[in-house]
Amino acid sequence: MIAHHVLFWLKTDTTEEEKAAFLNGLKSLEDIEVVKSFHIGVPAPIERAVVDTTYTFSLILFFEDLAAHDIYQVHPVHKAFLDKFRVFFEKVVI
Repeated sequence: MIAHHVLFWLKTDTTEEEKAAFLNGLKSLEDIEVVKSFHIGVPAPIERAVVDTTYTFSLILFFEDLAAHDIYQVHPVHKAFLDKFRVFFEKVVI
């Protein structure tokens, strides 16, 4: 099993409507056939030095193997998400 964990920091001027659209875009990634498990989250309000709560959304995808991950990377749904929403990214960490 391969885990693909992505943290998104959206630009500070992103509106609530744009965040909602971004969230719906993230949800569309679950429809990719090679995705075995899927979770979207936001930071918990935990105040500890080792916890980063500055990101906007967390996306965790699980794939059967690296080949499935590679299919996901070039899948039209994933590419459409990137084309539409990368303008909102301030920072992305995988």
